[in-house]
Amino acid sequence: MKYIDEKKIERLLDPGTKSSGLSVDDVISKSLSLKRLSLEETACLLNSRKDEDVRKILEAASLLKSRIYGSRVVIFAPLYINNACVNNCLYCAFRKDNTLVHRRRLKQSEIADDTLALLKSGHKRVLVVASESGAKSSVETDYYIEAIKTIYAQEQGSSRVRRININCAPINEGDFKRLKASGIGTYQLFQETYHEETYRKVHLSGPKSDPDNRIDAIDRAFRAGIDDVGIGALFGLYDYKFETLALLSHVEHLEKTFNVGPHTISVPRMEPALGVDFDKTVPYKVSDDDFKKLVAILRLSVPYTGIILSTRETPEMRDELFRLGISQISAASRTAPGGYSDDDSGSDDAQFFLSDHRSLDEVISSLIDRGAIPSFCTACYRRERTGEAFMKLAKPGTIKGKCGMNALITLKEYLSDFASEEVKKKGYLLIEKLKEDLSDEEKQNLEKFFANIDRGLRDENV
Repeated sequence: MKYIDEKKIERLLDPGTKSSGLSVDDVISKSLSLKRLSLEETACLLNSRKDEDVRKILEAASLLKSRIYGSRVVIFAPLYINNACVNNCLYCAFRKDNTLVHRRRLKQSEIADDTLALLKSGHKRVLVVASESGAKSSVETDYYIEAIKTIYAQEQGSSRVRRININCAPINEGDFKRLKASGIGTYQLFQETYHEETYRKVHLSGPKSDPDNRIDAIDRAFRAGIDDVGIGALFGLYDYKFETLALLSHVEHLEKTFNVGPHTISVPRMEPALGVDFDKTVPYKVSDDDFKKLVAILRLSVPYTGIILSTRETPEMRDELFRLGISQISAASRTAPGGYSDDDSGSDDAQFFLSDHRSLDEVISSLIDRGAIPSFCTACYRRERTGEAFMKLAKPGTIKGKCGMNALITLKEYLSDFASEEVKKKGYLLIEKLKEDLSDEEKQNLEKFFANIDRGLRDENV
């Protein structure tokens, strides 16, 4: 598989390999200086087994997350537009041979209905998710672009979707250019597993069975001008330590080739799905403790990158992982086409079973209880703080000030337009508490934004 040196990774993880002289304390110290870790340094953290070392890793990740991102947690919703797939992936309910799933390809009117349902709940950030139908690249891209136009066109009072990211199968470079021109933010694509033998075992047939085409799609997106990309692995398919170092190898390739690392890294764990037996014998099941450790290590290894957690995880696990490095979450998700507006669209259409079934208001309430700022901010996309421009702010940690202000602005919007009375009360108390840490100039600016919101203005940002 391109860019992934499996022998090197296995050598670094081999307990019998001669020590490089690195210590956990030294590696943590480098990470806290906001420098990305090397494969060797990350392997040092992954190989650590002492309870004291693991405690240090978790505490350092919490500190680093606060230093770069503050207490904000960005919220989005996935919007599935089809589940008819030509691939046979053993772990996925959408696989071609699964006869238990009801297949749908949403019409534009149905996409509009789902979008309006999301807007009514308070969502403003959407991740379009599409299965690989087997159509030509240009035909698939036409469908995506129409869906994007439809989503952006919907309004619910003063609310609208402010930015669309997309998770879709690889397309050619020319179609990536068209996708970029349609107004997307991040292009997201998971390699699933970076271990080539495992990859070929779990992807039986279809275009996705080619691991090199899949990993090269991220490069094609960059060459087409999409400078914000999201990568990830499905933890449980292979050893989580290997996948972590392989993800970092992919990061190194992107930085070397395009001078930009991934905007986000996603960390889904294997979950049950209708018609899928593979999950019952997950070959490399990741325990809760190991999952916390891997999230913390990713935060330390790539300080500037957002880490995304889905509703695959339980509310308890999600709440705990916020402090260990997670900076973006999906909320009140549905993983079936039409899932937000069609009462008949349920688990028979879904990609996997969810573990967090809370409403958006309940998720926001939980975040506020923990002192976190729920954020719907999309300012960076629209102020051209993407790619290298974003990295120049994220790597030294200076993005935090803008993110904090915009998070408070979007929280105020949510409280004004959608929140329950209980959440409003808690939210305004949190805002007053957080304002104490602002400078006089920041307080004055924030009050101006808040006054504009009270007058009916929306979507202002710094």
